[in-house]
Amino acid sequence: MASSVPTLRFLFSHPAHFVALGFGSGLAPVAPGTFGTLVAIPLAAALRHRFDDLGYAVAVVLFFVLGIGVSAVTARDLGVADHGAIVWDEVVAFLVVLFFVGDSLPWIAFAFLLFRLFDIVKPPPIRAVDAALKSGFGVMVDDLLAAGYTLLVLALARRVLG
Repeated sequence: MASSVPTLRFLFSHPAHFVALGFGSGLAPVAPGTFGTLVAIPLAAALRHRFDDLGYAVAVVLFFVLGIGVSAVTARDLGVADHGAIVWDEVVAFLVVLFFVGDSLPWIAFAFLLFRLFDIVKPPPIRAVDAALKSGFGVMVDDLLAAGYTLLVLALARRVLG
């Protein structure tokens, strides 16, 4: 079993670790989830450049399914069910948000702040889901719920602001 603090050696020791740790962003010494969320921004731009909306959506679904597996492998090897360094869940969930936000930098920034808030605070039912599901699926799904809260607030803000 690896140390509970992953290292560069751990990152490159298995392809699952490289993905689960957000290509290294999960190794950030503080706020790895924030750094992982940031990875989604250029990834979304690349997906938009390469694919239409359907292709983007299919890629996100595939990334989610991949996330279940890589999170489970990495959590097992770290010995922690939902280690903070596992940030692929933030990447994928924020890709969902960015699908709806588009390319507007102010809206991306607002969405980023909202998503991080909901991911950290974990309002109901996110905290309950996070506590109940200690699996690769559980790692991935609680961040999708944070994305849902984010999209709801964004929709309300767009409605109010016109």
